[in-house]
Amino acid sequence: MLRQWYILAIIVLIYLPVSIDATVLHVAIPTLNQELQLSNNQMLWVMDIYSLMMVGLILPMGALGERIGYKRLMLTGALIFGLSSLFAAFSTSANMLILARAVLAGGAAMIIPATLAGLRHAFPDEKKRNFALGLWVVAGGGGAAFGPLIGGILLEHYHWGSIFLINIPIIVCVMLTGYYILPSQQINRNKVINIADAVLLTCAILLMVYALKAGMKHFDFTVLLIGLTGLLMGAYFLRQQRRKAQPLIDLELFSYKPIKIGFLISIFTMVALVGFELLIAQELQYVHGYTPLQAGLFILPFMLAVSVSGIFSSVLINRFGVRKVSLIGLICCAIAFIGLAGTNFSTQQYQGWLWMILLGFWVEATFLASTSAIISASPVEKATAAGSIEGMSYELGTGFGVAIFGLLVSYFYSSKLKISAWMSTEHFELAKGSIGETIQTLSLLDPALSPAIREMANAAFLSAHQYVLYLSSVTLIILTIFVFLYWSDEKAESE
Repeated sequence: MLRQWYILAIIVLIYLPVSIDATVLHVAIPTLNQELQLSNNQMLWVMDIYSLMMVGLILPMGALGERIGYKRLMLTGALIFGLSSLFAAFSTSANMLILARAVLAGGAAMIIPATLAGLRHAFPDEKKRNFALGLWVVAGGGGAAFGPLIGGILLEHYHWGSIFLINIPIIVCVMLTGYYILPSQQINRNKVINIADAVLLTCAILLMVYALKAGMKHFDFTVLLIGLTGLLMGAYFLRQQRRKAQPLIDLELFSYKPIKIGFLISIFTMVALVGFELLIAQELQYVHGYTPLQAGLFILPFMLAVSVSGIFSSVLINRFGVRKVSLIGLICCAIAFIGLAGTNFSTQQYQGWLWMILLGFWVEATFLASTSAIISASPVEKATAAGSIEGMSYELGTGFGVAIFGLLVSYFYSSKLKISAWMSTEHFELAKGSIGETIQTLSLLDPALSPAIREMANAAFLSAHQYVLYLSSVTLIILTIFVFLYWSDEKAESE
């Protein structure tokens, strides 16, 4: 009896660094830009390669666990996660860090399905299992929500590599205790893993995202060819899934209206959550001069609202249904973005916190409602496949949140930056991509010009941030109208 709680402790412990690493870098961008001289595109890859890689890798890992046993899957994933954390901590270039984050995603993709399988095996009693799953959700949501604060605390006192080194003691503890405490499971050597499909999906996503990022900076035939290749690979992947007896993604589930809409809402809410966190961390440090720790503390009301929402959202969903909660949540998020766009965080801190609390609470409530729609609408025999779709939507939203918000800010920032007359064409090309690149370029110019250029860069970034938030609000309003019209009947939840 006591052993199952030891197993739960191991599972929660290993899941924490996986969830923290999804957001811990948000407050580290200025530090990384300074230390590694990142371009805007490199910065975005460092941030979102973790989630984008997991989109394709996490799906076949459940099957791999059935084939080799979930204990072995978890310990292997922990080992990969630990070694790649070391590699990331001591990276000396942007490409090294991007590669390390990609390998981190491989380890994380093994750990997540292994932890869920471990809970299922360790807690046969439904009530105890629900309690254990609740703690698992708290570890995941809390880790992701408080990642920026943890990053800020570490960056305040230690080298930036410490945000990865904190994973090492956890990994060592899990591997030592897990080896002796985690039970062995029955294995199915005939289980199809679909690694080829996972690689195809991952390549399709990465090529499309690469083309999107490159095209925003310089569009040419090569970029177009890469983007079309990604689209064709994605189309071929979908065609293959329809034909296979054991597909990586069960596309038949998308015939259920709540699953289709829930998948869409889940992606958009995660884009909003991650994208906002990314932008506010940059604004606080670049424009308002906050340290990483101060930035993490300033965002704390947003993090707390996300965490608290998980407690109350289930009550709201049970009372009003997933459709109504989704609609209310989308509208509240749109209103919060409008409020945040008009807030000066230097002089209107309390107003900013109020809008952040509104956004944090309802973006998480909307995400949980969409998750409930996906899981509840799926047939019992396809619950695992529905869970894979939900996990995929989470990672897609996280990855695209960084990419979309980062690219939009870069576009609006470049269009608003009026410093070309203050420097040569060569220096302006280096400086115009992002506020981080502008600050890097200051070291190449006359120091007397720095204050004026910095002031114009701050103004351009604030304007870009405002445009992106307004655009996000309009997008969510359009999505709300679509959901209201297309998902108009509560009976759709049970279709």
